Formats: sequence, structure tokens, C-alpha cells
Amino acid sequence: MNAPEIKSHPVNFQAQLRQEAAIEPDPVHTGEVKKETQIIAIYGKGGIGKSFTLANLSYMMAQQGKKVLLIGCDPKSDTTSLLFGGRACPTIIETSSKKKLAGETVAIGDVCFKRDGVYAMELGGPEVGRGCGGRGIIHGFELLEKLGFHEWGFDYVLLDFLGDVVCGGFGLPIARDMCQKVIVVASNDLQSLYVANNVCSAVEYFRKLGGNVGVAGMVINRDDGTGEAKAFAEQVGIPVLSVIPADDDIRRKSASYEIIGRPDSVWGPMFAELALNVGESTPRRPNPLSQDDLLALFSAASVGRDVVLEPATQFDMCGRTESTKPSLEVVYDEV
Repeated sequence: MNAPEIKSHPVNFQAQLRQEAAIEPDPVHTGEVKKETQIIAIYGKGGIGKSFTLANLSYMMAQQGKKVLLIGCDPKSDTTSLLFGGRACPTIIETSSKKKLAGETVAIGDVCFKRDGVYAMELGGPEVGRGCGGRGIIHGFELLEKLGFHEWGFDYVLLDFLGDVVCGGFGLPIARDMCQKVIVVASNDLQSLYVANNVCSAVEYFRKLGGNVGVAGMVINRDDGTGEAKAFAEQVGIPVLSVIPADDDIRRKSASYEIIGRPDSVWGPMFAELALNVGESTPRRPNPLSQDDLLALFSAASVGRDVVLEPATQFDMCGRTESTKPSLEVVYDEV
């Protein structure tokens, strides 16, 4: 049996292209912008209280009717611990590895969890001594993009980044304009302000390269009233968004994984004000301090500014007097 003959009709591609070109594009939207996600990266020294600040800040924002996503970008994966009452959250990197071995794909419900209106997830990191934490951050964000990160409808996305590490992965939001603004968490100690100054230096570096990220301000945690952090913020040119006191009640409740950023808490007004300031803060171009200017914020006795650098000698290194040996270099007279 012979197959039926299929007749082909010539297609006038030029006419088709002209028809498509003649279609008018949709008019440009000129109405009020209804919603724009603020992506904010929070940096600070390890142990300075970023996770404590973010857990309570995100909780307060959710209580105020905002849709908030909290993303832990620290290999310790402890950002969400306080939010979830001390319970560990499965990390994106670990989940991704397990799913890949099983031939499965990662779904939102595998890595994102919620409590009282706050959505949260942890990027995670490699096992100790078995990989680069910065590469883990990059891999985590690549997976988030596959999951539709840029299409999610949040009011705020808060990224918790470790500030001690200065490699490319941890500087990703600043280097690639992945956030609109940066907030630093510090206290009245030299090491935390050193980290804050490094973050400001990174922001300024990428601004010179055409970046758009700015520093929106500083949260002073465990404030003891000595004033170094406030003086740093003034000299760098960034506002202080909140001052969290070194209070024993806060320390105890934080240690027991208790959220204090509740409207009915004694500390509620403090976090409500912080939420307002974070939302309204504008990114600024900071003026990072030099090492000497940073040390000048503290008394000479506490940082050793009066110490004189004494050069070492060959005798110090080898226990014998340095001997001058003739050079073997051949020097030709100019012709």
C-alpha cells in the first residue's frame, strides 16, 4: 500500500516577519509600582550577633505584615537556629548532593521552611577541610536561581553573610549587584569594626568598578556605652540603625533560642524601630578608614599604638653576626 502524498505549501517567511514586526509592543507601565523586593546583605564578624539580630528582625517584619525570606549564607548554618527554636534546618548544599545521588531534583519544600510568616533556608557549606566555603555559596545561589529566586514575591530577602572571610564567594552580593544594600553588625571592639571596615572597603572597591551596592547602616550589638562603634559609623559616613544593649535578659533569652522581636515583648519596640529603619534606609557610598584611623578609635593602651617597630637583625635570626659577602654580579662600565 502506497503512503499518501503529502503536499507542502511554500511559506512566505518575509511576509510573516513583516506581520510580526508590525505588531505594536505592550505600552510601558506608567502606574504606581506595587511591589519591589528589597534584597539586603547583612555582614559582620563571626559571633557578633548577626543571626540573633536577623532572626528577631525577620520575625518582627513578618508580624508587621511583610513577607520575609531569611537566607543563611554562613557555612556554620546557624542563621535559622534561633528562628526554629534551636532545630537545625536542612541545608541547600547537603540536600542538593543527596538528591543528585538519588537522581532527583530539589524542590522548594526540601530546603525552605517557615514559622509564623517568616520563610527561611540555609545555603550550608562543605564538610570541614573538604572544600571551599566561598564555592559553596556560589553553588547555593546558582541552585536558588534554578528554583526561581528572582521570581519570588517577597517584600524583603535578608542574606546573612560571614564578614571575616574576604574571598569572592562571600562577597558575591556586593560584587554582582545581587542586593541593593548592605548592613553591618558590629560592637565596640576592634575586631568587629575591622570586619565592618573591610566590608565598607569592598563596597567602595566595586562602586569604583561600576557597582551599585551601598552600605545602608550599622546595627550596634551588645553596646556597653564606650562609643567606638558609633564613632566608626560617623567617620565612615553611615547611619546607626539600632543600638542593642549588652543586657543580661537578652543574653539569656537568646541562649535559650527565644524570639524577643515580638510586638508584645519588652524588646518589641526596639526591633520595630529597627525594621522601620532597615526598610527606609538608603544605600550610601562609605568612606573606609585606614588602619591607623581605625586604631585611633580606641585608646593607645588597648591597641598598642605607642609600640615602636624595631627591625630584626641577622644575629636575631641566626645567632651570629651578619657578614657581608662580595657580590658575584658583573657590572659593565658604560661605553
